[in-house]
Amino acid sequence: MELDPDDVFRDDDDDPENEALRQRASSKELVVYLVDASPKMFSTNCPSEDQKDESHFRIAISCILESLKTQIINRSYDEVAVCFFNTREKKNLQDLNSVFVFNVADREFLDRPTAKFIKELSRLEEFFVKEIGSQHGIVSGSRENSLYNALWVAQALLRKGSAKTADKRILIFTDEDDPFGNIKGGAKADMTRTTLQRVKDAQDLGISIELLPLSQLDREFNVSLFYADLIGLQGEDLAQFVPAAGERMEDMKYQLRKRMFKKRIVRKLTFSVANGVSIEVHTYAFIRPTVLGSITWLDSVTNQPIKIERSFICADTGALMQEPPKHFQTYKNQNVKFSVEELSEIKRVSTGQLRLLGFKPLSCLKDYHNLRPSTFIFPSDEEVIGSTRIFIALHRSMIRLNRFAVAFYGTSSHSQLVALVAQEEIIDSGGQVEPPGMHMICLPYSDDIRHAEELHSGTNAAIPRANEDQIKKAAALIKRIDLKDFSVYQFANPGLQRHYAILQALALEEDDLPEIKDETVPDEEGLARPGVVKAIEEFKLSVYGDKYDESDNAGHKKVSEASKKRKALADGAVQKSAQYNWDALADSGKLKDLTVVELKFYLSAHDLPVSGKKEDLVKRILTHMGK
Repeated sequence: MELDPDDVFRDDDDDPENEALRQRASSKELVVYLVDASPKMFSTNCPSEDQKDESHFRIAISCILESLKTQIINRSYDEVAVCFFNTREKKNLQDLNSVFVFNVADREFLDRPTAKFIKELSRLEEFFVKEIGSQHGIVSGSRENSLYNALWVAQALLRKGSAKTADKRILIFTDEDDPFGNIKGGAKADMTRTTLQRVKDAQDLGISIELLPLSQLDREFNVSLFYADLIGLQGEDLAQFVPAAGERMEDMKYQLRKRMFKKRIVRKLTFSVANGVSIEVHTYAFIRPTVLGSITWLDSVTNQPIKIERSFICADTGALMQEPPKHFQTYKNQNVKFSVEELSEIKRVSTGQLRLLGFKPLSCLKDYHNLRPSTFIFPSDEEVIGSTRIFIALHRSMIRLNRFAVAFYGTSSHSQLVALVAQEEIIDSGGQVEPPGMHMICLPYSDDIRHAEELHSGTNAAIPRANEDQIKKAAALIKRIDLKDFSVYQFANPGLQRHYAILQALALEEDDLPEIKDETVPDEEGLARPGVVKAIEEFKLSVYGDKYDESDNAGHKKVSEASKKRKALADGAVQKSAQYNWDALADSGKLKDLTVVELKFYLSAHDLPVSGKKEDLVKRILTHMGK
């Protein structure tokens, strides 16, 4: 049976038959960034990557900007708001003092991030002090509580949407670990109590509150003074949170991106363990390919998205078909007709359940049985109470007996045999490293297995074998160019990074493209080390001998011939280019009068790109000539 390649990593959100799940599962995130704008945030400086001092306010804005740019790429339908507290001016729907909600025209306070919003936020620091202002919102002798007001405004912004269909979050940036430190006596206790009650009210509405502290150079952010109670830190969590408060700016950006990353359920399944015993499990994808975003077609006049509609026209009469089309299959010279619903029912293989078949020893499961990246399974008691208990019993028994489960997993499009491999929880000093659960590995059918063919089918053909010296030299080479501490997390997709860098530059009207570092480029400096060069030469000598000439093999002959052809074309372009007075043509503005072929003579002669329109070629020539 053919597998739909798009269905391999399809989420339930993409399944047209799963409308009910789409209504229940969280579909987007609503986030409010609360940024402390007190004078202390502007006066405290920290060294940045380029060794220049940056204020805590600048660091917070940079973190938010990086998060918004990443969010547009990953989940552009999430909605955000940026709110400042301890400000001189006020701008919020509740008309509360010392709270300013930043926004741009044609956008609601809590809305999707736009290019204009990001661009204006990036230059906010230039006019913030003059137009918005900074002040101490909590002062002795006053009942004003700017933190309480900010939390109230944020909670009001997050009233949009239901907690069942959206994840609501408040992220606080501040370098003040004791916001009520200047208040004494009963007033301080009252402000602390009312603020914590406001936080509890927000949490009761399904809003999570997180803190991103900014430490000073000479003093670490003391989260235990106030914010530990606000965000609910106790015991080990409190001890682990304190060291993270001293991280530098780049770590802060990574920390924010990590906290904004959402664990997304791929599917919710019913796991049939035995007759009459079924539990509910959730599946998660740890690894999946990242693809470019879909293209949206816009109207050339209104710039609005175009809705695509398809109509069928009768081939005989030319009239539009009003009834749904039918499909047919020829059988014994007769056309057997099927409706779309009938075809869908015929192709339906399973109801989408996971059905247990039995157990096998782990030794029977081979590495090459894995058809594609596995899916992680975890129990849930949302729909079926007691699912977690049954799952734990199975999980512990499989680990104790060293077995894996064989199950049948069927969707509406295809069926698959799967292996369920139990994974124990792994914990170290930094917390949980691996969660407990099961990995669902897709197994091949007998039709999917391809047997390797022998290289030499003839009985008299000599099969090449490596001798001990060659194996020894190869091992030495492998050790020399071994990648220490290799991890796939070190390598970003250069194609995706460049694609989104260009989109970002176009959307934000930036003059220069962000520099993209390609981690997949070979380390030329490392390969040029004497030890590596020696190992390469010794390996070549042991395999090919000292009389080997690289130009003798057919592959290099082809390369040499292609190189000669390119060199001949380049030489011809140099000769033809010499017939023109390019300086005079450039000074008189007559380059545009030449043909594209003539312009390419100059470009080819100077080893410049020859792609693009005529205007691009002229501009490239003038740039090269320094005109």
